Amino acid sequence: MTRILSRAACIHLVVAALFGLALISACTPAAAPAPTAPPAAAKPTTAPAAASPSPATKPAASPAASPSPAAAASPSPAAAAPQPTAVPRSGSEKDLILATTTSTQDSGLLDVLVPMFQDQTGYSVKTVSVGTGAALALGARGEADVVLVHAPPSEVEWMAQGNGTERLLVMHNDFIIVGPPADPARIKGDTDAVTAMKKIADAQAPFVSRGDNSGTNQLELALWQKAGVDPKGQPWYIESGTGMGQTLILADQKQAYTISDRATYLAFKDRVDLPIMVENDPVLLNVYHVMPVNPVKFPNVPINATGGKAFADFMVAPQTQQVIGDFGKDKYGQQLFVPDAGKSEADVGL
Repeated sequence: MTRILSRAACIHLVVAALFGLALISACTPAAAPAPTAPPAAAKPTTAPAAASPSPATKPAASPAASPSPAAAASPSPAAAAPQPTAVPRSGSEKDLILATTTSTQDSGLLDVLVPMFQDQTGYSVKTVSVGTGAALALGARGEADVVLVHAPPSEVEWMAQGNGTERLLVMHNDFIIVGPPADPARIKGDTDAVTAMKKIADAQAPFVSRGDNSGTNQLELALWQKAGVDPKGQPWYIESGTGMGQTLILADQKQAYTISDRATYLAFKDRVDLPIMVENDPVLLNVYHVMPVNPVKFPNVPINATGGKAFADFMVAPQTQQVIGDFGKDKYGQQLFVPDAGKSEADVGL
């Protein structure tokens, strides 16, 4: 027999069921949130990390490291530069890490000097070719054994911080301002670099900066400051964030002005159409020093102090200085660097 419930009974059953579900829900404890692990303490860096190759950096006799956005904690002026990933150390007493500028690499000078040093000494050189700011930062972190750079004010501060054992004058050349054949700022033939930079800003002509705290970039920023110009954020001001060779190529593509060391410009002259606009101003002097890294500052890092000293001595040795003085004559009809070992800084104009 089928029992037919009254409408009131049905309503009563539904209400009871709903009430029971509500009780079950209220009595069931909510799942507790998963515990969050406390943040791990930063591990001190006592040894370099593995290197990764950079497409913008030309390798020398051994692989170069790529830039990393991490900044070093050091108050050195190099701390503002993009930081390259360190080259791993093998632990061998015959492996040497050289941090140097892109100009020594792009000019081709290292392709001559590094094999020469290796043949004479038996060392194996790992070259990190970056801007001077980044090269100094590597040395300041104990991630290089010796640095070869060209930014005297930053070098002096780097040495004052105890990062190096000595600072030896190696060579010099000069910077030049180059630009498009049309020369919209009308600076060709000027001999005052500061005035030329002011004209570029006034004309709002495209200008490509390395923007990497390299020695070249530091000089450029000093010229803007002397000219009373702040180019940052201006639509005509382009920061490449790359080495000298790539910056020249970008300036050529943009039909823009830029500042280059003469050696790299001559090495890239056949690849760009950027005539020299301004040269031979004493403010454009470009001086290089070599500095072995101080092992005392990095007691937990296997700095190759003996190798760093050997490379520094090699750079100022008479035979090497002769090679530096002759470099470029056969290919470009002029020397790219002037050897300066044994001279005082006053002798070269610093």
